[in-house]
Amino acid sequence: MQSHYDAELKDTVRYLGKVLGETIKAQLGDEWLERIEQIRKDGRASYQGDTDCSENLKQTFTSLSDSDLLTVGRAFAQFLNLGNIAEQEYNSAMNVDASIDTLFNHLDKAELTADNVAKAVSKLNIDLVLTAHPTEVTRRTLIHKHKELADCLQSVHQETLSDAERSRIETRIADLISQAWHTEEIRSERPTPVDEARWGFSVIENSLWEAVPEFLRELDERLQKDYNISLPLDAEPVQFSSWMGGDRDGNPFVTAKLTEQVLYLARKRAAKLFAADFDRLQVELSMFDCSEALRERVGEANEPYRALLRPLVRRLHITRDGIADYLVGKNVDQSRWIAENDELLEPLLMCYESLCECGMKVTADGLLLDTIRRVRCFGVHLLRLDIRQDSERHADVLGEITRYLGLGDYAQWNEADKQAFLLRELSSKRPLFPAQWGASDDVKEVLDTCRVIAKHNREGFGIYIISMASQPSDVMAVQLLLQEAGVDWPMPVAPLFETLDDLNNSPDVMRNLLSVDWYRGYVKGRQFVMIGYSDSAKDAGALAAGWAQYESQEALVKLAEEFGITLTLFHGRGGTIGRGGLPAHAAIYSQPPGSLEGGFRVTEQGETIRYKFGMPKLAKRSLGIYASAIIEAVLFPPPEPKPEWRELIGNMAAKGRDNYRQTVRHDEDFVPYFRVATPEQELGKLPLGSRPSKRKPQGGIESLRAIPWIFAWAQTRLVLPSWLGVMRAIDEVKAQSDEKVVAEMFADWPFYRSRLSMLDMVFHKADPRISEAYDERLVPAELKHFGKALREELDESIQSLLKLTGQPDIMHKDPQGKESMNIRASYLQPLHYLQIELLDRVRKAGDEVHNTELERAMMVTIAGIAIGMRNTG
Repeated sequence: MQSHYDAELKDTVRYLGKVLGETIKAQLGDEWLERIEQIRKDGRASYQGDTDCSENLKQTFTSLSDSDLLTVGRAFAQFLNLGNIAEQEYNSAMNVDASIDTLFNHLDKAELTADNVAKAVSKLNIDLVLTAHPTEVTRRTLIHKHKELADCLQSVHQETLSDAERSRIETRIADLISQAWHTEEIRSERPTPVDEARWGFSVIENSLWEAVPEFLRELDERLQKDYNISLPLDAEPVQFSSWMGGDRDGNPFVTAKLTEQVLYLARKRAAKLFAADFDRLQVELSMFDCSEALRERVGEANEPYRALLRPLVRRLHITRDGIADYLVGKNVDQSRWIAENDELLEPLLMCYESLCECGMKVTADGLLLDTIRRVRCFGVHLLRLDIRQDSERHADVLGEITRYLGLGDYAQWNEADKQAFLLRELSSKRPLFPAQWGASDDVKEVLDTCRVIAKHNREGFGIYIISMASQPSDVMAVQLLLQEAGVDWPMPVAPLFETLDDLNNSPDVMRNLLSVDWYRGYVKGRQFVMIGYSDSAKDAGALAAGWAQYESQEALVKLAEEFGITLTLFHGRGGTIGRGGLPAHAAIYSQPPGSLEGGFRVTEQGETIRYKFGMPKLAKRSLGIYASAIIEAVLFPPPEPKPEWRELIGNMAAKGRDNYRQTVRHDEDFVPYFRVATPEQELGKLPLGSRPSKRKPQGGIESLRAIPWIFAWAQTRLVLPSWLGVMRAIDEVKAQSDEKVVAEMFADWPFYRSRLSMLDMVFHKADPRISEAYDERLVPAELKHFGKALREELDESIQSLLKLTGQPDIMHKDPQGKESMNIRASYLQPLHYLQIELLDRVRKAGDEVHNTELERAMMVTIAGIAIGMRNTG
C-alpha cells in the first residue's frame, strides 16, 4: 500500500512538473526549459551526494544574471508548491491517518461502557485559535489557485472519467499552473492585519464551513453505531477563535479601530454564509405537518417551516449589506441586524423538534442539523476574537492616571500596594477616570480597545491574553480597565507564561491570584492560562523549555483541583519543532494527566492552517486527529512520571539549558556567525506577517522574535534551535544513570518519547552539507570554525538518537514522512545554492545599490525554501 502511494504521488509530482515545464517553455522557449531541467537533475544528484553536481549548480548560478536567477528561483519555488499540492490532495484522498477508526478500535478493545465513552465525549472541547502573525508566505490569490488545482487532481484520478472529461480537466490544470506562473508570488507590500483576518475568513468559508458538520456527522454516526449514544444537540466539541486583528502585542498596526473593523467584517462574512444555508433550508423544508409550538408561532401558514425561516434569510441579507454600508460611513439601523446566536438557534431548534415530532427525523438530521452545528461552532460572529496586549501597556495606563490624580506612580509601587489599589477600585461605585482627563495617545489606545470590547456582543470575543504577565496585579489591572470601559460580563483574562522563568514561576503567580477572594468570584470557576512555547525554547533550548512547560502545566492542574476551578490550558504552539510543534496526537498525549479536563485550546499558525485545514478533507482529517487524541487521553491518561524519571529528565533539561545558552548567549562568536551564516538580516525585507520582525527595532538578537529566529535557521537547514544541546545532555545524564530506568522512561513515558520523536523529525529536515555550503561562501575565515563545531554536534546528535531509539536510520518508523521530504529535497537543493549566490550578491551590493530583481529573487528563494520545508516559523 505504501509503495503504491509513493509511486502514485511521484507520478503526480512528475506530471505537474512537466506541465509547469511546458508553461515555462511557452513563455521563454526551449533553451530555458532545458536549463531548468538540467538544474533539476543536478539538484537531485547533489542531494544524493554527487559533489560534481553541487559544483555544477554553483557555477551555473554564478554565471547567470540577476534576472535569470529570479526566473530559476520562481521555477523551483513553483515546483515545490505543486509538490505540496499533490501531497495534500493524496493525504486527503488516501485518509492516511484514519484516526477515528483507530480510536474506536482502541475503545472496543478496552471494553468500555457507553457511559464512560459518553462522559469522555462530553469533555471534548477543541478550540483552535487561528493566527496569521507568523510567516504565511503564499499569497491569498495563489492559495485560491492551489485549491482549484487540488480539486482538479482529485477529479483527474477518478477511474470512471471519459477521455473527453479527462482532457478537459487536464486543460484546466495547465490553465491554473499557467495562471500561477504568470502571477507575482511575492506581495509588493506587507499584509495588513485586516488582510490577515480576511485570509482567516476565507479558510472558514472555503474549507471549515463544510468540514466541521461533516466531521461531527461522522463522529456521531460512529458513536451511535458502536455505543448507541449521540452527540447532544447543544454539543460544542469544536470552535474557532482568532488572533487576527486582536493581537496587538508588538504590532503597532493593530489598533482599536482596526479591531472593530475586523469584528464587523467577520459578522458580515458569517451573515453571508448563514444566509446561503437558511435559503437552502427554506427551499427544502416545504412540508405542511408541524408541531403545535411551530403552528402557534407562524399561524395558519401553509408552509410553516418556510414561514419561520424566510424572515431570517431577509434579516441575514440586511445584516450583510448593512455592515458593508456601515464600514463605508453610511447611516444604518443596526437594530435590524442579527446580533446573537440565539436569534438563529431558537428557530432552528424549533424546526428540528417539530420535524422529529412529526416523524421526519431523517430530514431533521440532514442540512438542518448541519446548520445548527455551524451556529454552535462559528456563530453569527464567525470567530471569537482574542485580544492580546503586553502587561506593560496596562501598567502604563494605571501609572498615568495615578500620577494625574496625585496618588503617586503605580509603576513604582510594590505588588501588595498595587493589589490593594486595584481591589479598592474594582469594588468602587465611582469611575476611576475623570471626564476631563487628557490621556496620552498610547494610553488612549489601550482604553479604546477596552471600549470596543464593551460595545460589542460577548459572543464575538474569546479571551484577553496578557503577555509578560508575572504578578497577580498584571491580571487584575486588565479586569479594572475592562470594568471602567463598561464591559459588564466577566471576560476571561489569561496570563501568558512564556520565558523559562515565567513558566517556573507560574504556579506561584496563579496561587497568589486565586487566593484573592474577589478574583475567585470574578472567574466563576473557570480559569484560562496560556503556555508559551516559542519564547521559552528560544530562551533555554528545546528540552529545558519542554520540561518547564510540562512541570508548569502539571502544577497548574493540581492548583486548579485545590481551588475547585476548571482550568483551560491554552497552548501557544508554532508549526515548527523549535516553537513547540509536534504531530497533534503526540503533542496532546504527551501532556500531563488531567490537563485536558477543561478542554484543549491551541494556536494554529499561518501556513500550518493551510496544511491542516486548507481543504475540507484535510480539515476533517485534522479534526479527527485532535478529537481522537483528546478522547483517548481522557479515557486512557498517560502515566504520571515516576520520581526517578523526574530526576533524570530534570538533570537532562538543566544540562540542555546550559549547553544551549553556552553557545547562544555566552559564546562571543555566536551572534556574528548567526548574522552572516543565515539570511536573518534579509528576512526583514520579506513582506510576510503584519508584525515587525523585532519587538524593539534597535534591539539585538535577544529582541528578535522567535518566529524569524527559527525561520533563519531553517533556511540554511541547520535548524539549530530545535536540537542544540539536547542529545549531549541526554547522553551525559544517561551515562551516569541506571540503564534500566532510562529504558523504562523511553518505553513507558509519552512525554520523553515525544521529545525524541521531535528530534527524529528535525534531523530529517536538517542537512549539514547545505549548512556547510552557506558557510563556505558567506562566512569569513575567522568564524568558519563555529559552523564546523555546530555541524559536528549535529552529526553526533543524530548518531546518539539512532543508538538510543534502536532505529537503523532517521524517520525509520515514518516512511511516508521520510518520502515526502525526499520528494521535495530534489527541488529544494537548487534553491539553497541559488540563495547562497544571491546572499553573496546582495551583501556585496550593500545599502547603496537598490536592485529590485536581486531583492525579488532573494525573497523568492526565502519563500520557496519555506514552502519546501513545509513550515517557516
